[in-house]
Amino acid sequence: MSKRNRKKGGIGSPFDDFLKEDGTYESTQAVAIKRVLAWQIGQAMQEKHITKAEMARRMDTSRSQLDRLLDPDSDSVTLETLARAARAVGRQVKVELV
Repeated sequence: MSKRNRKKGGIGSPFDDFLKEDGTYESTQAVAIKRVLAWQIGQAMQEKHITKAEMARRMDTSRSQLDRLLDPDSDSVTLETLARAARAVGRQVKVELV
């Protein structure tokens, strides 16, 4: 089969399969989800011109706790904290199994 006749993505296995074989799929997914949520909360804060101090006050938490939430490399954030952060910027967290 020539290169022109092959469909894109038809060579090799998907990256998810690699991560599953490596045993790191779940942890990689969790880190990716946390990074996206931290980014979305940060973006919402910027859009609404909410400072970190104001955000911490709205969440009834400390600045250091908020910094951990916004740190994409920190994985010590609970769903409750994410929900409080979402409410503080006028949004909500939606979790579902697919």
